[in-house]
Amino acid sequence: MSRFNVIKRDTYHYQWGKSHKPVLYVKPGDRVRFEVNEVMTGQFSQKSKAEDMSNMDFSKLYPLAGPVYVEGAEPGDALVVNIEMVKPAGWGWTGIMPGFGLLEEFTTPELFIWNLRGNRKYASFVKKIQVPLNPFCGVLGVAPPEDGFFDVAPPGRHGGNLDVRHLTKGSILMLPIWNKGALFSTADVHAGQGDGEVCISAIECPGDVTITFDLKKNAQLESPCYFSKPLFLPNAGYFGTTGISPDLMVATKQAVRNMISFLEKNLGLTRGQAYMLCSVIGELRIHEIVDKPNWVVGMMMPRSLIKEDRPSRKRRA
Repeated sequence: MSRFNVIKRDTYHYQWGKSHKPVLYVKPGDRVRFEVNEVMTGQFSQKSKAEDMSNMDFSKLYPLAGPVYVEGAEPGDALVVNIEMVKPAGWGWTGIMPGFGLLEEFTTPELFIWNLRGNRKYASFVKKIQVPLNPFCGVLGVAPPEDGFFDVAPPGRHGGNLDVRHLTKGSILMLPIWNKGALFSTADVHAGQGDGEVCISAIECPGDVTITFDLKKNAQLESPCYFSKPLFLPNAGYFGTTGISPDLMVATKQAVRNMISFLEKNLGLTRGQAYMLCSVIGELRIHEIVDKPNWVVGMMMPRSLIKEDRPSRKRRA
């Protein structure tokens, strides 16, 4: 039978690196609950004010829960991350930090504290504006292939700070594996976020995340890809490929080319047919544009089109 494991909130690290010692060993089919810290490791609270943002210690940014060693994971495989549950804590924050984010004209810090208590589908913003809540983890990744230690903020082909808001409960993320055991970690729970996360913060909060791991052997992925659940429409959902690069146009082309390759392989289309299909029903999204030097672009297709290649979520006995 599959095993259930817990990684407590006091177990975390601050950089990607393949030399980190695993805090947990699991087998494919095992389930893990991660107790995830708030993105600034508790430097924000429900009593915080905008002026407090000037005193943040950025060495405590992105406390990564993990790493988890998945038995049988080898370079060239894909780690299948089944997102079973993302549960925010009872509060969150969104802030404007001058010098960060997409737009440079915002020079004054601002902070909004959200009430997330109860089983909410919406949270109230200013002027009684109701914001839909779709909790997910902004950071999901494995150890990168290179030696050394690396900041969490810029995403890469190992995954990391993807900020793909479609990776909610019921979604599946596939990550290329670069090291034996994969060495998976997660961080940065968001109660809600728009595509792009343009001011650099979503609804940031602590939370609990439950994931079941599996492997797709010899997948030979070059970049993360995912199967999403619908955010708002009951019969929707997407499959998405990603492009990750310091050049937005390069990342965009990567995302489209990765989708063309997927459609070729899984639907038997020619490259030209796949290209046209991307043009008429694909949805190109900028998932993340504030974590320089790398940006994340997604090409999304209706999930119903390719559901036959959806990774199995069957439990192992």
